[in-house]
Amino acid sequence: MKSLRILISNDDGVFAEGIRTLAATAISRGHSVTVVCPDQERSATGHGLTLHSPIRAERADELFVPGVNAWGCNGTPADCIKLALFELLPERPHLVLSGVNHGPNLGTDVFCSGTVAAAMEATLEGLPAMAVSVASFHWKEFESASQIAMEIAEKSLSNKWPEKLLLNLNIPPCPKNKMGPINWTRLSIRHYEEQFSKRIDPRGNNYFWLAGEAVKDLESAGDGPSDWPSDVAQIERKSPSITPIQPDLFWRGKTSILPRIS
Repeated sequence: MKSLRILISNDDGVFAEGIRTLAATAISRGHSVTVVCPDQERSATGHGLTLHSPIRAERADELFVPGVNAWGCNGTPADCIKLALFELLPERPHLVLSGVNHGPNLGTDVFCSGTVAAAMEATLEGLPAMAVSVASFHWKEFESASQIAMEIAEKSLSNKWPEKLLLNLNIPPCPKNKMGPINWTRLSIRHYEEQFSKRIDPRGNNYFWLAGEAVKDLESAGDGPSDWPSDVAQIERKSPSITPIQPDLFWRGKTSILPRIS
């Protein structure tokens, strides 16, 4: 495949091993790579934008393999993509990748994911984009996820990437030779229990940590072909999950059941 101009971001920050592995993998395949990502952890920031304080970016080439042009930005993941596209990059990229995220981005968690938001910002600008995650907070091997992501991205581009398509890729936490086959999946409906942990500070005042555990639901999934598994079920099978997402959130149910408003 011809050399691609690839923009990479994340929400784990410029020091995260996942983004450095992904950038190194893309460079090793002959592509031109630019990284613009948060200068610190920005997980679960969703599609937030910085409007009331300045956005700054500093070069961070030394954190990556030779050949990668990198910036660390004090903004959100979505800020990073905007800044890259409209200020930092001399040319429009062929592809935007976000990740590799340290932890899953499954089901309706995509609404709060900074990783997915960075890819979605690129999708909104008409660019092919993929969010890439390892579905475990404890698995530290990102090479397999990076290789799988690049293989899928290159193949998808060679087959003409549809407009307004964001690919959300989750990789199971196991060696590549132990994984099952990749499959298209539907977004699961994620539910959480014990969402807050209540604490008391030294002055006797209450405070809270958002610390809910996802309920393992292998069946619930939203729209999509009924023979596609949910993304959670696919990961439970130790198989990579890839879910097509688009920016359009318009209601797809029957209009006849909408509430009366007049």
